[in-house]
Amino acid sequence: MTEIVLEDEPAVRTRTIKRHPQEAFDSMRTAGRLAAECLDMISAHVAPGVTTQALDDLIRAFVFDHNALSATIGYRGYRHASCISLNHVICHGIPGPKPLKKGDILNIDVAVVVDGWHGDTSRMFCAGEPKVKARRLVDTTYDAMMAGVNAVRPGATFRDIGRAIQTRAESEGFSVVRDFCGHGIGQIFHDTPNVVHYAEYKDRFGAVHQAPDIRLEPGMFFTIEPMINEGRPDVKFLKDGWTAVARDKSLSAQFEHSVGVTETGVEIFTLSPAGLHKPPYA
Repeated sequence: MTEIVLEDEPAVRTRTIKRHPQEAFDSMRTAGRLAAECLDMISAHVAPGVTTQALDDLIRAFVFDHNALSATIGYRGYRHASCISLNHVICHGIPGPKPLKKGDILNIDVAVVVDGWHGDTSRMFCAGEPKVKARRLVDTTYDAMMAGVNAVRPGATFRDIGRAIQTRAESEGFSVVRDFCGHGIGQIFHDTPNVVHYAEYKDRFGAVHQAPDIRLEPGMFFTIEPMINEGRPDVKFLKDGWTAVARDKSLSAQFEHSVGVTETGVEIFTLSPAGLHKPPYA
């Protein structure tokens, strides 16, 4: 689940970036694998005519059947086991009775809790065959996320992650959403640091904003989850208090992995056991 930049959770969030011990990697592998298996399961059910609420019901049942908890049910009053964001919805789409249409693209975001540890991941799905530009947006977003993941290593910085993502997305003419970011994760759902998906940009007033130049160290856990828009990066929030959409109504896509910094590079905790990392999914 994506976190709004600068949003705080004072009851649980810490002010420093944790460096977790080696045994914590085992716990994150378990939680991350279950979250990935949940998305593997749902891939067979995404099709025209299926409602997003039906998909959420399947996700809820899967999580509980595996003796885990959903991190999103009850989170700040949220009542669903997933966020499902269609077409021009950037993130935090609420499952409902609307059926999918042929050619829809959608992000499904799940977060599970296993023995107190969080697994958080999302993937793009297609209801039938998408249009060419939608497919290119989805593929580019996946590549941008993986560029960010591959930039993770001890001694690199969070700005390096953002630069890799921004470079890949903008090379295809797309834009990086700036209003949301990744986050620290572990025994806390949304922890320090905020992980922005750009290196720098100028706002409409000409002010330059840069990603933090904080160095990565072994034992840091966080999510990388860029949202990439077909058009401009501007966001509009709907009255439900959750749903964020592209202001220009252009298509938007997102992928998310939970990762840990190792002594030599990066470990992805939320890889698909079935190899279903990006569409098209068998």
